[in-house]
Amino acid sequence: MSNIVVFGAGGTAGSRITDEAVNRGHRVTAAVRRPEATSYLSGSVRTVTGDATSARSVRELAADADVMVVALGGGERELWPDAAQTLVDTLRELPDPPRVIHVGGGATLLTPKGTPYLDEPDFPEEYRDAALGQAEALAVYRSSGDGVTWTYVSPPPLEFHPGERTGHYRTGTDHPVTDEQGRSVLTYEDLAVAIVDEIENPRFPNARFTAAY
Repeated sequence: MSNIVVFGAGGTAGSRITDEAVNRGHRVTAAVRRPEATSYLSGSVRTVTGDATSARSVRELAADADVMVVALGGGERELWPDAAQTLVDTLRELPDPPRVIHVGGGATLLTPKGTPYLDEPDFPEEYRDAALGQAEALAVYRSSGDGVTWTYVSPPPLEFHPGERTGHYRTGTDHPVTDEQGRSVLTYEDLAVAIVDEIENPRFPNARFTAAY
């Protein structure tokens, strides 16, 4: 059993990661900006006010944590790199820091040409700021050096949506995992499975992975 802090536990990804972890017997602390708005989370979840961009908040929550999951959404472009930098800078000061698992963007995955999906000319403009912010967060982790163990998780770049939990998926690294039709598809529920699997059996320390069917 692990002690897991989930930043953004009230969101689409964070709530599913929280549920998956609780259902497997882990202790979960939901770190959210408005605890009163997360009554739908499991009663066994400890809900606190938390901010991944605050060094003080990260330090306090890290004290009893084995893993800190960053599942933030709906913010300005700076949210994701700010959170990544705060976690790296704060946790490396601790004698035994928790691991970081950052739920990142699928648009940072690479096309067959070797360029990020966010650089494609038809990439939706309404998602560009978030995609750029997640790309900057990945760069923060990759340049972080020693002292913090992190894993950056990218869902598929296009077909990623709420749905059924099957418990099945395949993993890759910097390119999307595709099926026989060339599609890369995954539900939020099975992304949560992949993340909790990584918590229980780490396979991608200091690396990015992606998952799809």
